Amino acid sequence: MKRLLLVVCMLSTGSLCWAQAPSLGTAASFAVLGGTNVTCTAPGVITGDVGVSPGAAVPFTNTGCTIAGTAHVSDPAAFNARADFLNAYAALKDNLLTPCTQTISTAAFTGNVPVLGPLPPGVYCFAAAVAFTDTTLTLDGSTNPSGIWIFKVRGALAGNGFQVVMANGGQACNVFWAVDAAATLTTSTLPPLFQGNLLAGDPINGSITITGGALVGRALANVAVTMTNTNINGVCALVDQAKAGCKNDDDDDDRDKDHHDRDKDKGRHDKDKDDHKKDKHHQDKDHND
Repeated sequence: MKRLLLVVCMLSTGSLCWAQAPSLGTAASFAVLGGTNVTCTAPGVITGDVGVSPGAAVPFTNTGCTIAGTAHVSDPAAFNARADFLNAYAALKDNLLTPCTQTISTAAFTGNVPVLGPLPPGVYCFAAAVAFTDTTLTLDGSTNPSGIWIFKVRGALAGNGFQVVMANGGQACNVFWAVDAAATLTTSTLPPLFQGNLLAGDPINGSITITGGALVGRALANVAVTMTNTNINGVCALVDQAKAGCKNDDDDDDRDKDHHDRDKDKGRHDKDKDDHKKDKHHQDKDHND
């Protein structure tokens, strides 16, 4: 079942809208997730877990690419993560669940993009494929530092020297790109740093290719993920794993507390039984006297 995404609007002097983050479920703990295969060619570093399902090709082990995490190849963790990722992607695509704050018809951007940025939290929809060349897109968290940015691309996403910059407290983990075809990010004249969760869920063209530069967030694809000379910082996945660990610790603490409380109750119950026996003994003695 898809988890509903709500867009909340408050009217004051203007219209302020923000979206609720989609639930990635078990996919949240992965920095990179592919369907058929994941390829990472040196030099490159992936910080976080990597998964492939239902494919079985993770050929980064012999390419010199450094993986600081666990590889899940068609195991239950990768299988469940794939299902949760596709549910999140489907929910992001749904116009009823995520109505657009702004629809953008422009297909190509070069250099500064004043028509787009700085952008406050919201749901931004590209009516077709979009390309960015030597472009910096600023996401501004001044109105809501914990706000959510959702970008829905009805086609392919191409970025050549495309940077995403978080400003005024905005958080990369709260940025979601739902791309209907392939997502291709390539180094150009800028040292690009793409920030956010990149979801390419199309069953045929849903691949992610990153050459050069870096990504802070997650790369989740229905088909393949191909990385060359790229650094993937899966900080969002690492934070999610830490939260899960804390939750488990809290559960253990709760269980210990419940066990302690039950022991206390049992002690009180045993004491009440002893007191009852003493009272009965005294009553019997008085009766005999």
